[in-house]
Amino acid sequence: MNLKIALLGGDGIGPEVLAQSVKCLRAVEETFGHQFDFTKAPVGAIAISSSGMPLPEDTLNLCKASDAILFGAIGALEYDNKPEAEIRPEQGLLKLRKELGLYANIRPVKVFPALVENSLLPKKIISGTDLIIYRELTGGIYFGKKTLSKNGEVASDLCEYFEGEITRIAHMAFKAAKKRKKKLTLIDKANVLETSRLWRRVVTEISGSYPEVHLECLFIDNAVVQMMMSPSKFDVILTDNMFGDIISDLGSVIIGSIGLLPSASVGNENAMFEPFHGSYPQAKGKNIANPVASILSTALLLQHFRLMEEANAVVVAVYRSFVKNVTTPDIFGSSKYGTDYVGNFIAENIVDSDEDHTINEENIGLGRSTII
Repeated sequence: MNLKIALLGGDGIGPEVLAQSVKCLRAVEETFGHQFDFTKAPVGAIAISSSGMPLPEDTLNLCKASDAILFGAIGALEYDNKPEAEIRPEQGLLKLRKELGLYANIRPVKVFPALVENSLLPKKIISGTDLIIYRELTGGIYFGKKTLSKNGEVASDLCEYFEGEITRIAHMAFKAAKKRKKKLTLIDKANVLETSRLWRRVVTEISGSYPEVHLECLFIDNAVVQMMMSPSKFDVILTDNMFGDIISDLGSVIIGSIGLLPSASVGNENAMFEPFHGSYPQAKGKNIANPVASILSTALLLQHFRLMEEANAVVVAVYRSFVKNVTTPDIFGSSKYGTDYVGNFIAENIVDSDEDHTINEENIGLGRSTII
């Protein structure tokens, strides 16, 4: 398969982790006979520095012309300290989602057996956790009208949803649940918010088209407690933009590191794949950032194009790095391996499942990973 892939490294550690993803896709190319054409473009703070805009027109046009987008991270310290800035890096990402119609954010949260001790939560609570969050991405309060009174003492943010915005992502989530454990949890605040009541009505009506899927509805406050007490009870979670932002953050607590969570943002014609973590500017250039979330995002990219064997090869290679303790310092807190080394190890261990291969543990101990 030939794919045109736009590379938007963005800010902070974004370009560093994205470079490891490219290594892994190059390994997939070589192993499975595909061709991936990569083109880089600026976005975020680095784009503001060069063009004055967080999403230059050339970058947007490249993304529209590409089959998929690999995204690094966005954000810079100078903007964190200036919340009043009219032009901000995050605006580039929001505009990209809106312009490309990326209405569904998909975030899997899976606890790998080799990493159960890395979580802050007890092993008995998180073991077996394998859930996926479907977050509506282009509607709601993040895109609603915002006002601030002249005296600066009154502010408002409009949260607005159209029924069609809910319908399209609800069908996507139900179809996923149908293929998984046949359970879907809608998270809302229908006891208070009119938009949540609309969500609950629409999703409940749609559930009739999927009789094999059990639908449960939880208020956001109760859902947060349940996810911390018993995350393995969840399968597919469906929620709106803001609640999805909150719920997704809990995934990093469950799994033990924000550097392990991938995500996909998809629409009818475009798709973007990115790690869940932010730009982590304090780690820029230090070779300590965890590339696994970015690499697992490439597995989601491959799945999106129905390259299931290739995606599995990436996931297996990542898991092999866990088993062999080839990880960055955020995993178990004592690893001596850097971003580049972990990326190289995973890329070198991406192999065809039909090949006869073992891992040379002696070479791993010497600082080299080799397939023999």
